[in-house]
Amino acid sequence: MTDRPTAVVTGASSGIGAATARALAGAGFHVVLGARRVDRLEAVAKEVDGTALRLDVTDKASAAAFVEAVPECRLLVNNAGGAKGLEPVEEADEDDWRWMFEANVIGTLRLTQGLLPKLRASGDGHIITVTSIAALAPYDNGAGYTGAKHAQAMLHRTLRGELLGQPIRLTEICPGMVETEFSLVRFEGDREKADNVYRGLTPLSAEDVADVIAFAATRPSHVNLDQITLMPRAQASASRAHREG
Repeated sequence: MTDRPTAVVTGASSGIGAATARALAGAGFHVVLGARRVDRLEAVAKEVDGTALRLDVTDKASAAAFVEAVPECRLLVNNAGGAKGLEPVEEADEDDWRWMFEANVIGTLRLTQGLLPKLRASGDGHIITVTSIAALAPYDNGAGYTGAKHAQAMLHRTLRGELLGQPIRLTEICPGMVETEFSLVRFEGDREKADNVYRGLTPLSAEDVADVIAFAATRPSHVNLDQITLMPRAQASASRAHREG
């Protein structure tokens, strides 16, 4: 494919995924970008001189076809996922929960399983999984998302031990508030609700998270950054933030 090491980034059509593709391309990787929105994906791929491949991590056949189309892989960034809804457990929507577990957990499982042989064969593989501070503690009305992110984190953290001694590093990225399309998706396109999430403070940008991912990916091979938590200065936890005004 190229003489540059190959990095695979899922959920790469916008937000953290697109910013990560740009950052990794700048760091010398050939980036294979995967997402459902092919038109946006191809625009980012053209920008970074990468390869765009359609990918729906919630679809087993789509994930398998994507893996088959990637001939080699040094770095996998599991970024695809998201949240739907913000209701108490008593009012939870089963379909929203099912989608969150498919997108965040099973999707990560599919891509990780599929690309592990290629990561191993690279001789210096690296799996970076973008979870969330929601993988560290619960918060009211967020059980579906925090449950999915905890499960995704357990998948990733378990691999740290299972792959010990093999030429594969594992890094978990746990962002706090990041202003992307995340909240717009969670609230089904309700712009006012999405904007209120970041009201009165300066959230992280997608580029802030991408910088950290690229930093982790470019450490010497013997250095494993196990877990990195990053939040805005105005945020202390998933349920505690300082807002002006």
